[in-house]
Amino acid sequence: MYPSILIVDDEPSILQSLSGLLSDEGFGVITAATGYEALKIIDVESPDLVLLDIWMPGIDGIETLKEIKKVNPHIQVIIISGHGSIETAVTATKLGAFDLIEKPLSIDKIIVAINNALNFRRLEEENKYLRKKTLEKHSITGDSPPIQELKKQIAVAAPTEAWILITGENGTGKELVARTIHQLSSRVDFPMVEIHCASIPEEIIESELFGQEKGAMPDAGSKKIGKFELANKGTVFLDEIGDMSLKTQSKLLRILQEQKFQRIGGSRTLSIDVRVIASTNKQLEKEIENETFREDLYYRLNVIPIEVPPLRHRLEDMPKLIEIFFSECANQDRSNKKVLTQNALDLLFNYSWPGNVRELKNLVERLAIMVDKDVIDVYDLPSPYNPASRNAPASIETQLFSKDSLTDAKKGFEREFIKRKMIQHNNNIAKTARTIGVKQSYLQKRLKTLDLTAYQNASA
Repeated sequence: MYPSILIVDDEPSILQSLSGLLSDEGFGVITAATGYEALKIIDVESPDLVLLDIWMPGIDGIETLKEIKKVNPHIQVIIISGHGSIETAVTATKLGAFDLIEKPLSIDKIIVAINNALNFRRLEEENKYLRKKTLEKHSITGDSPPIQELKKQIAVAAPTEAWILITGENGTGKELVARTIHQLSSRVDFPMVEIHCASIPEEIIESELFGQEKGAMPDAGSKKIGKFELANKGTVFLDEIGDMSLKTQSKLLRILQEQKFQRIGGSRTLSIDVRVIASTNKQLEKEIENETFREDLYYRLNVIPIEVPPLRHRLEDMPKLIEIFFSECANQDRSNKKVLTQNALDLLFNYSWPGNVRELKNLVERLAIMVDKDVIDVYDLPSPYNPASRNAPASIETQLFSKDSLTDAKKGFEREFIKRKMIQHNNNIAKTARTIGVKQSYLQKRLKTLDLTAYQNASA
């Protein structure tokens, strides 16, 4: 399909000459002598681009441009002017014109302008498509009442500039909610920068957040741009804000209040414009009572609270989630899509899902890899999802109370406790150590002693 161009001009000689030249270049050409005639043609033909003269009898080019953009904002318009002025160019640009070309017309300039306008439209369409795919990828799956309410809250909060605090258990999809809010906001054309509050060591937090100038520290061989500067005009996502130390909270509060900072080793004050979305799996009100979280920071962040429901409160969404996860596995491995029998699904409905959607996704991936058949039944489900599994070991309680030695029982409990906490925190040593109240170095030693190094996240 060749791009179609509508030429609008009250001079027959220009219509004739431009029509011939553009036809020779391979464009489909339509002509109109007045703005009114052009609007009627656009309603029927919907051309890809309009070459529009400013001075015409009846409604002039500016009024015609207004009407075109009102009904068909995607159509690119290039203004042709015999009496060009800065004022005309500014007015036309504000109304959505792509370019302005002065008479006498140069065919080379016209061809360049047309190709630029069509390429710009193509990029716009590609961006819309990619944005739509990104939004679909980050959409919240489910139709249960808790998820319907969550989607309503997101739809109301996303277009605003308000700061948002997302709460919920580990694995519920708090980051997914944050990304959806960003995709639906007016800041979507700018980045969303994640700050993993638990994983950044306190000694380098300022460098990570604010950046540093070359030579500011012994190992600073080059200038470093901080995360807040990278997120300018976009969104900052403070992931698991409840795991941040009080000292770091104080530094963070200052920049959030002022939206100004200096890079380490720099003297220039930089201003930023960011929207802040924070998440936590903790009850921050209790953390405030325990004096482990700043009250002023809490109220700064908690403008719009959004709670993500745990999977056990939205079990009716589970079949759809399982289907999506099996589809993803099949596409990734180029294999047949697997399904669960109703009996297997019923068994999963009876499980408490402490790891929420993340745990469900991990189970589905495990079944897709390990079960060598397309229909997965009850006996294919491992423990603890199937308590009657032939391979299910005795419960941890039974194992502990079967021991005669108090020392062995203590060690068995410690091993299971650390293992579960590591799984709960996605094998992140720093976050797990902070949660259970031990030093990171101590936890690393215990992981080795208790033969739990398989649960250690090397990147933590």
